[in-house]
Amino acid sequence: MLDHVSITVSDLRRAERFYDAVMTALGVAKVGASDVWLGYGQRCDADHPGLTYLAIKPGPEPEPAHGRHWCFKAPSRAAVDAFWAAGLGAGGSDDGPPGLRTQYHPSYYAAFLADPDGNRVEAVCHLGDP
Repeated sequence: MLDHVSITVSDLRRAERFYDAVMTALGVAKVGASDVWLGYGQRCDADHPGLTYLAIKPGPEPEPAHGRHWCFKAPSRAAVDAFWAAGLGAGGSDDGPPGLRTQYHPSYYAAFLADPDGNRVEAVCHLGDP
């Protein structure tokens, strides 16, 4: 459903450490960085319409909003675990450890973090027990 997402953070270098760590854990490529921008994933084009892209730009610290979050697809439950551990090690905070969330479906395995600005991020694997 999503083509691309753009977010703002108050400290781009601090966010870069966090997003480099969690995206690496999920196998998502960093496609660029400058003083005013970070990019992860791949932009869609006519030959690849199913791709997704995340842009991060500097801005004011976001207001708290627990319901605001974005979720990244993980290729495995181990990648969800790695996402969570990497995020904690790179300045994020725990917002829900890795585990099943059967209220969504029996195989919904996810973890939640808050990035250094308090943005809530999630990684999920929809595959059944390995």
